[in-house]
Amino acid sequence: MSNVTVTIPKDFILGAAASAWQTEGWSGKRAGQDSYLDLWYKQDRQVWHNGYGPARATEFYHRYREDIALMKQCGLTHYRTSINWSRFMLDYEQGIVDETYAAYVDSVIDELLRQGITPMLCLEHYELPAILMEKYQGWASKQVVEWFVTYAQAVFARYAHKVKRWFVFNEPIVVQTRVYLDAERYPYEQNTGTWMQWNHHKNLATAKVIACFRANGHHRDGGRIGTILNPEVTYPRSHAAHDVEAARLYDLFFNRVFLDPAVKGEYPAELLALLEKHQVQWAYTDDELAVIRDNRVDELGINLYFPHRVKAPERAWHPDTPFHPAYYYEHFALPGRRMNPSRGWEIQPKIIYDMAQRMTKEYGNIPWFVAENGMGVENEARFKNSDGVIQDHYRIDFIAEHLYWTLKAREEGANCQGYMLWAFTDNVSPMNAFKNRYGLIEIDLEQERARRPKASAGWFRQLRDTRTLNLMLDDEDK
Repeated sequence: MSNVTVTIPKDFILGAAASAWQTEGWSGKRAGQDSYLDLWYKQDRQVWHNGYGPARATEFYHRYREDIALMKQCGLTHYRTSINWSRFMLDYEQGIVDETYAAYVDSVIDELLRQGITPMLCLEHYELPAILMEKYQGWASKQVVEWFVTYAQAVFARYAHKVKRWFVFNEPIVVQTRVYLDAERYPYEQNTGTWMQWNHHKNLATAKVIACFRANGHHRDGGRIGTILNPEVTYPRSHAAHDVEAARLYDLFFNRVFLDPAVKGEYPAELLALLEKHQVQWAYTDDELAVIRDNRVDELGINLYFPHRVKAPERAWHPDTPFHPAYYYEHFALPGRRMNPSRGWEIQPKIIYDMAQRMTKEYGNIPWFVAENGMGVENEARFKNSDGVIQDHYRIDFIAEHLYWTLKAREEGANCQGYMLWAFTDNVSPMNAFKNRYGLIEIDLEQERARRPKASAGWFRQLRDTRTLNLMLDDEDK
């Protein structure tokens, strides 16, 4: 074991993230303002762990002042959350703002600034309005793209003078992959063409919103706009050509489909050729591609939790099964891998370093930051001490190791601006609900959602105050 000490640069973000729907709850929400997640929960609540969904969430809507005080206590320099599109508007097609919800967002921003915490706001974190999903199949519709731009314009007009860090989407690939590729979530429809149409329209929406942001001059007074992606660091099972090719093609379909348009302004030509080869039906125009080309992100947030491993497929594709990118790969579980048993995810902190190398070499060393990283653990009450404080040293170790590789990459020249933890408090997640806890702050469901700092909260504050990371690296032969 080696004791390592790393200095954290003064301008390096040490923050945490959440989303509107996972924290706010439904208090004050009007009829007709359901999001896609609200709709799914109402249709299918039995698949959500112990029946918990977004109805109460963490009640941030009422308790944001208490929570922001805790953010300051934990030492957060930045806090990222979303504005709930489904609640911000009274009429999505006419662009009529819900002034009550908008005033709440004003109050949250003002309180963050008062406490010295920099707000970072995302325009869509799975909060597609349910009515647009039901009437227009959501992002399959070009009209929904235009209504989203109308929403973004209203948001910028109200808040851009106070908030300088903006992000169009969080993990834009996730919903359609779960719904239209894997058919695991409501409304359960396997349709690769619809999946690609959603991908394209989210790329187009990103570019159109960026164009709107710049056309209104928000970039001239220090405003920056980007998007938050979750490209998986994908490793082949072996160095054999067939496994390497499987990893390359997985990366093409699931990572580069958003990375390349955001940073390079174009889709990979090979991706378009393969979609055409497999007769995947989706619509795009040269004018839309030009909009994507001409409006690229200022920065990227990248969510990183675990490595992803694939191997070449070992079975022929069934001729009656429509094309799915899994035609080209199979998932691979590395024997002996280090695991988080609660989440079923492999732990490999060096993924952050490897992603940093990729940003440097393949994407022009664009400014980026770790937008989410964290460890979800089930039944954390078993780790409480006699004072009732969760001794989450496993989380401290997890953060320290991942932060170490983040800082190492920055020292070597990666343009990495910071590290943000998922999450500040425990919160509800799709299907898993409150099963796996991620927070620095415990949310006690048995005690009216009482907040209690965990051991990691004090550690994170010390990290911020000292700007020094100390950790033990397991690097010795045994």
